[in-house]
Amino acid sequence: MEQSEKKCCENCGKDEELEKMLWVYKQDKDNLIQILNDVQEHYGYIPVHAQKAISEYLSVPMAEIYGVITFYSRFTLKPKGKYHIAVCLGTACYVKGSQKIMDRLEERLGIKTGETSKDGKFSIEATRCVGACGLAPVFTVNGEVYGKATVQKLDQILDELQEK
Repeated sequence: MEQSEKKCCENCGKDEELEKMLWVYKQDKDNLIQILNDVQEHYGYIPVHAQKAISEYLSVPMAEIYGVITFYSRFTLKPKGKYHIAVCLGTACYVKGSQKIMDRLEERLGIKTGETSKDGKFSIEATRCVGACGLAPVFTVNGEVYGKATVQKLDQILDELQEK
Protein backbone atom coordinates (compact mmCIF):
# COMPACT_ATOMS: atom_id res chain seq x y z
CA MET A 1 0.00 0.00 0.00
CA GLU A 2 1.42 3.39 -0.95
CA GLN A 3 2.07 5.95 1.80
CA SER A 4 -0.65 8.24 0.39
CA GLU A 5 -3.17 5.37 0.37
CA LYS A 6 -2.84 4.57 4.07
CA LYS A 7 -5.89 5.29 6.16
CA CYS A 8 -6.05 6.34 9.76
CA CYS A 9 -8.56 4.71 12.04
CA GLU A 10 -12.05 5.57 10.94
CA ASN A 11 -13.20 6.15 14.53
CA CYS A 12 -10.49 8.61 15.57
CA GLY A 13 -12.61 11.68 15.05
CA LYS A 14 -11.02 12.55 11.70
CA ASP A 15 -8.05 14.12 13.45
CA GLU A 16 -6.05 15.21 10.42
CA GLU A 17 -2.98 16.12 12.48
CA LEU A 18 -2.93 12.63 13.96
CA GLU A 19 -3.32 11.07 10.54
CA LYS A 20 -0.36 13.09 9.26
CA MET A 21 1.74 11.95 12.23
CA LEU A 22 0.92 8.32 11.51
CA TRP A 23 1.53 8.55 7.77
CA VAL A 24 5.14 9.55 8.39
CA TYR A 25 5.79 5.99 9.58
CA LYS A 26 5.47 2.64 7.90
CA GLN A 27 2.78 0.42 9.37
CA ASP A 28 5.33 -1.49 11.42
CA LYS A 29 5.11 -2.30 15.12
CA ASP A 30 8.76 -1.22 15.50
CA ASN A 31 7.62 2.39 15.00
CA LEU A 32 5.34 2.39 18.06
CA ILE A 33 7.61 4.31 20.44
CA GLN A 34 8.47 6.94 17.82
CA ILE A 35 4.78 7.44 17.05
CA LEU A 36 3.92 7.66 20.75
CA ASN A 37 6.65 10.24 21.16
CA ASP A 38 5.23 12.36 18.32
CA VAL A 39 1.72 12.10 19.75
CA GLN A 40 2.99 13.04 23.23
CA GLU A 41 4.77 16.08 21.78
CA HIS A 42 1.67 17.16 19.85
CA TYR A 43 -0.99 16.75 22.55
CA GLY A 44 1.11 16.95 25.72
CA TYR A 45 -0.18 13.47 26.59
CA ILE A 46 -1.49 10.41 24.74
CA PRO A 47 -5.28 10.61 24.48
CA VAL A 48 -7.45 7.52 24.08
CA HIS A 49 -8.52 8.43 20.53
CA ALA A 50 -4.84 8.52 19.53
CA GLN A 51 -4.21 5.15 21.17
CA LYS A 52 -7.10 3.69 19.17
CA ALA A 53 -5.81 5.21 15.95
CA ILE A 54 -2.28 3.88 16.59
CA SER A 55 -3.68 0.46 17.47
CA GLU A 56 -5.60 0.27 14.23
CA TYR A 57 -2.80 1.77 12.12
CA LEU A 58 -0.10 -0.59 13.40
CA SER A 59 -2.41 -3.58 14.03
CA VAL A 60 -1.22 -3.65 17.64
CA PRO A 61 -3.65 -4.45 20.48
CA MET A 62 -4.68 -1.52 22.70
CA ALA A 63 -3.40 -3.43 25.74
CA GLU A 64 0.09 -3.52 24.27
CA ILE A 65 0.02 0.20 23.52
CA TYR A 66 -1.20 0.91 27.05
CA GLY A 67 1.59 -1.29 28.42
CA VAL A 68 4.25 0.69 26.55
CA ILE A 69 2.77 4.03 27.62
CA THR A 70 2.65 3.05 31.28
CA PHE A 71 6.09 1.40 31.23
CA TYR A 72 7.96 4.50 30.08
CA SER A 73 7.76 7.47 32.44
CA ARG A 74 8.19 9.83 29.50
CA PHE A 75 4.65 9.08 28.36
CA THR A 76 1.51 10.19 30.15
CA LEU A 77 -2.19 9.42 29.84
CA LYS A 78 -3.28 12.71 31.43
CA PRO A 79 -2.69 16.25 30.22
CA LYS A 80 0.02 18.09 32.12
CA GLY A 81 -0.32 21.63 33.30
CA LYS A 82 1.09 24.66 31.54
CA TYR A 83 3.78 24.51 34.24
CA HIS A 84 4.81 20.94 34.91
CA ILE A 85 6.77 20.73 38.14
CA ALA A 86 8.79 17.63 38.96
CA VAL A 87 10.47 17.14 42.32
CA CYS A 88 13.34 14.67 42.52
CA LEU A 89 12.87 12.18 45.34
CA GLY A 90 16.00 10.18 44.51
CA THR A 91 18.39 9.36 47.35
CA ALA A 92 20.64 12.43 47.17
CA CYS A 93 17.72 14.84 46.85
CA TYR A 94 15.61 13.08 49.47
CA VAL A 95 18.43 13.13 52.03
CA LYS A 96 18.83 16.86 51.42
CA GLY A 97 15.14 17.64 51.97
CA SER A 98 13.23 17.22 48.71
CA GLN A 99 10.23 15.71 50.54
CA LYS A 100 9.70 19.08 52.27
CA ILE A 101 9.68 20.73 48.85
CA MET A 102 7.14 18.21 47.56
CA ASP A 103 4.93 18.68 50.63
CA ARG A 104 5.01 22.47 50.21
CA LEU A 105 4.26 22.20 46.49
CA GLU A 106 1.18 20.06 47.13
CA GLU A 107 0.06 22.41 49.90
CA ARG A 108 0.48 25.56 47.80
CA LEU A 109 -1.20 24.20 44.70
CA GLY A 110 -3.88 22.15 46.46
CA ILE A 111 -3.17 19.08 44.33
CA LYS A 112 -1.32 15.80 44.85
CA THR A 113 1.52 14.21 42.93
CA GLY A 114 0.29 13.07 39.52
CA GLU A 115 -2.52 15.64 39.41
CA THR A 116 -3.13 18.78 37.39
CA SER A 117 -4.77 21.89 38.84
CA LYS A 118 -8.36 22.54 37.77
CA ASP A 119 -7.31 25.62 35.83
CA GLY A 120 -4.74 23.53 33.92
CA LYS A 121 -1.91 25.79 35.00
CA PHE A 122 0.11 23.39 37.20
CA SER A 123 0.86 19.70 37.42
CA ILE A 124 3.10 17.84 39.85
CA GLU A 125 5.27 14.78 39.35
CA ALA A 126 7.73 12.92 41.56
CA THR A 127 10.89 11.78 39.80
CA ARG A 128 13.70 9.54 40.97
CA CYS A 129 16.68 11.27 39.38
CA VAL A 130 17.28 14.14 37.00
CA GLY A 131 21.03 13.64 36.88
CA ALA A 132 21.87 16.68 38.99
CA CYS A 133 22.76 15.03 42.30
CA GLY A 134 25.49 17.60 42.98
CA LEU A 135 22.76 20.27 43.07
CA ALA A 136 20.47 18.31 45.43
CA PRO A 137 17.71 18.86 46.25
CA VAL A 138 16.37 19.57 42.78
CA PHE A 139 13.04 20.35 41.15
CA THR A 140 12.25 21.19 37.54
CA VAL A 141 9.66 23.41 35.89
CA ASN A 142 9.01 22.39 32.29
CA GLY A 143 12.43 20.77 32.24
CA GLU A 144 14.35 23.75 33.65
CA VAL A 145 16.40 22.60 36.65
CA TYR A 146 16.35 24.45 39.97
CA GLY A 147 19.15 23.15 42.18
CA LYS A 148 20.04 23.66 45.85
CA ALA A 149 16.30 24.05 46.24
CA THR A 150 14.57 25.23 49.37
CA VAL A 151 10.94 25.73 50.28
CA GLN A 152 11.57 29.48 50.04
CA LYS A 153 13.01 29.12 46.52
CA LEU A 154 9.99 27.05 45.52
CA ASP A 155 7.63 29.69 46.90
CA GLN A 156 9.47 32.39 44.94
CA ILE A 157 9.21 30.42 41.68
CA LEU A 158 5.53 29.63 42.28
CA ASP A 159 4.80 33.31 42.95
CA GLU A 160 6.44 34.23 39.63
CA LEU A 161 4.54 31.53 37.72
CA GLN A 162 1.20 32.45 39.25
CA GLU A 163 1.66 36.05 38.07
CA LYS A 164 2.10 34.92 34.46
